[in-house]
Amino acid sequence: MSDDATSESIRPLAPGDFPYRSRLLANLSALILLWESPTLQGQILAKSGETLDQPSHQTLRHLLAWGPMRPTALAEVLGTGASYVSKIVRRLENDGLVQRSTDPSDRRASLVQLTDAGEAAARGVYALGDRMIEEVLDGWSAADVRRYTDLTERFVADAIDAAAGMRERGLRPSEPED
Repeated sequence: MSDDATSESIRPLAPGDFPYRSRLLANLSALILLWESPTLQGQILAKSGETLDQPSHQTLRHLLAWGPMRPTALAEVLGTGASYVSKIVRRLENDGLVQRSTDPSDRRASLVQLTDAGEAAARGVYALGDRMIEEVLDGWSAADVRRYTDLTERFVADAIDAAAGMRERGLRPSEPED
């Protein structure tokens, strides 16, 4: 498949593609789907000369953020099945980036954890993310970046708090439209 055909098949989504009444939610949906696209991430990594594939990057990123994880927990955060996680972990083990150990809380279970080389590679994944956001914000004023960052931090904190309530009670009843 040509690069043109591939890029057309994952066209960037526009907020107008989502029929939410909330422009904020439509914009967030477009952003999340764009940045979480394995195809887009894979293309960016390939053009950047990265040797690890997108699933490996994602695995390293989660292991650095949250520490050693059981394969089942890793499958859950990656949104995939246990057999696919086993393949990813096997590749990363062969590259010397992760190792398996016995879970001390349950000797029958194993944990996947970063090696020293894996931690260095995972930090490189985060450095790529920093480069991506720098490119996105190129041309923004320092004041705009600070303001957007402050509002985003507030939004994320409120979203986390609201999610806790929604998990307990579900959604509040909707307000009648005027």
